[in-house]
Amino acid sequence: MLTKRKNWRWLFWGMGVFGLWFVGHLVWMMVDGFSDELKRSDVAVVFGNQVHPDGRPSLRLKMRLDRTIELYNKGLFRWVIVSGALGVEGHDEAVVMKRYLEKRGIPAKQILVDSAGKNTYKTAQYTAKILKRRKWHSILFVTQYFHIVRARLAFHRFGIQEVAGAHAWYHFESREFYSILREFVGYYAYLLKRYP
Repeated sequence: MLTKRKNWRWLFWGMGVFGLWFVGHLVWMMVDGFSDELKRSDVAVVFGNQVHPDGRPSLRLKMRLDRTIELYNKGLFRWVIVSGALGVEGHDEAVVMKRYLEKRGIPAKQILVDSAGKNTYKTAQYTAKILKRRKWHSILFVTQYFHIVRARLAFHRFGIQEVAGAHAWYHFESREFYSILREFVGYYAYLLKRYP
């Protein structure tokens, strides 16, 4: 009986510690995610997201692209890397992103397309190669607020030191709860991941 009570005590204690850890991480994720670092950079990196079957960017992707246009017009960078992959809808996210930016004033020759950016790790890997090839040193990446912490970690792990993040304009979506949980797990998975 005493052992059972002790086991329950340990279980509750463990759940309490995990709960505090999760809440602490969530607060950090939100504060960091909404605190933009807007500084001049060699290139902007825009993470891909869903494209609708008719070829239109999803709201989440559109918000990333619109923020990128705003920052480009402020003169914070001259070059843009659009990074995405072939989605289940049959569209290359990066190509759709480039087309969207072109139509809104960013010259095609200043947009680099990464169609192998199927996840944050792959985008960071590609970006590191481009920076080395072009002798660039700094990036400003654009994504949703909850993705900022993990994305920055990925870029740092690939040796990119001058990394600034800007969040896409906020719009609540019901899948945000899933995204936050995914980012919590994903951050520690990336922290433990072996990088080249």
